[in-house]
Amino acid sequence: MREILEEIREHQPLDPNEAARRGMRPRLRHRFYKEVSVSEGEGGFGLALDGRPMRTPAQRLLAAPTVPLADMLAGEWRAQREHIDPSSMPLTRLANSIIDGVADAAPEVVAEVEKYLASDLIFYRAEAPQGLVRSQETAWDPLMTWARDALGAQFRTGAGVVHLPQPQDALTAAAAIIPRNNGNASDLWRLGATHSVTTLTGSALIALALLSGKLSVADAWSAAHVDEDMAQWGRDELALERRVYREAEMHAAGRVLALLRKSS
Repeated sequence: MREILEEIREHQPLDPNEAARRGMRPRLRHRFYKEVSVSEGEGGFGLALDGRPMRTPAQRLLAAPTVPLADMLAGEWRAQREHIDPSSMPLTRLANSIIDGVADAAPEVVAEVEKYLASDLIFYRAEAPQGLVRSQETAWDPLMTWARDALGAQFRTGAGVVHLPQPQDALTAAAAIIPRNNGNASDLWRLGATHSVTTLTGSALIALALLSGKLSVADAWSAAHVDEDMAQWGRDELALERRVYREAEMHAAGRVLALLRKSS
């Protein structure tokens, strides 16, 4: 069991882009359990393999704040066949990083999301070609409008990559909806999922829109890859594999946010 936990630790650093890089070289181990169960306990709704409570790489109980989340985690473990493939378990990796990382460093995680917000992807626009300009406008302008109308955050956009200072009142207004650690496990999971989406997309605003239910996971992923999807770089198999891996991370975080939104 310890070897499996160590392998999953290698696949679940807080930075999902690093997780994607490491996930290209999984070392598969044989499945050693028959049954996966969920039961309520001290840390929430915990998982057990053949009756033995599961633990994170830091030896904390692997537990979710709600039954639907715990059932989804259990589903990843039930889906393993002859071998256990950590690269096919994005929700487990996210859970481990929340329980072992975010729980002890919530203020730092919030600060990192705020840092992304100050230089958000969608603030920096292309001047050409016109196809890319239009694609960015179509994907990103509605988010700017949402931030203004729903959050009271009037941000600025500009052409190029030179740093564009944003109004402090806009940053404060948008940052107000970043989940905080208020002693509620669900808030920690929201924060961890929001951080994951932020680093995967390069956009805190996209993450906050997904958190709020403004965007679907598919639309959020598409908005984050406008530039990449317009580029004509040829077929890079490793890049495509990495993108598939990262998209799975995105969907896991999106499912967490959607389930917690329903339970609130």
